[in-house]
Amino acid sequence: MAKTPEPLVLIPGLNCTPALYAPQWPALASGRQILVAETAADDTIAAMVERLLSAAPERFALCGLSMGGYIAFEVMRRAPERVTRLALLDTTAKPPTPETNMPREQMIALAEKGAFDNVVTVLWQKLVAPGRLADEALRLAVKAMAEAVGAMGFIRQQRAIMGRSDARPVLATISVPTLVVVGAEDAITPPDEAREIAAGVGAKARYLEVPGCGHLSTLETPEIVTRALLDWLS
Repeated sequence: MAKTPEPLVLIPGLNCTPALYAPQWPALASGRQILVAETAADDTIAAMVERLLSAAPERFALCGLSMGGYIAFEVMRRAPERVTRLALLDTTAKPPTPETNMPREQMIALAEKGAFDNVVTVLWQKLVAPGRLADEALRLAVKAMAEAVGAMGFIRQQRAIMGRSDARPVLATISVPTLVVVGAEDAITPPDEAREIAAGVGAKARYLEVPGCGHLSTLETPEIVTRALLDWLS
């Protein structure tokens, strides 16, 4: 009898919904239970993790992109025994700093003033590789996710990101197969930060840098990411 694949928990990034993983879903869901973490209802990473752990099966594979990676690191800090394997896409283990929090505070202020559309426009310029900025279908997909999260969800997420812990001490404790993916043109969490994660995890980590890709690797280079995730899950 074939072994039932372990469940998979997907964690979206800032301003993202399950649609972030839509290109991968058909391949990943074959015979497998998939859950998507709720990330717009809480304003701390700790609360997001508690919600995830309450909803998730006892044991599961875990995949997070960007903010989803920050949440995944906290899961590994709190409940590593529940995770069978880990995928970290376009994220960083580094803690926030006053310099990185300043633009987040500015975007929160804009959203609170009713200018969330402006926030979405500004973020778009940084989210994808320069060569994809004219991709209208991709822009509209990203905009639709942001609208679904909404201004208040965005504000809660930004506050959670600004208050996150330094995940670098967690890296050496990770003992499960770990996939680290980053777009070569990721301007938000660049390749050197992904390499730091892979080096910190060590022999259990596989590092994949995707040419011509920015921060939203699942949407920008879906075939490459899908193949990598299938290999990771096999």
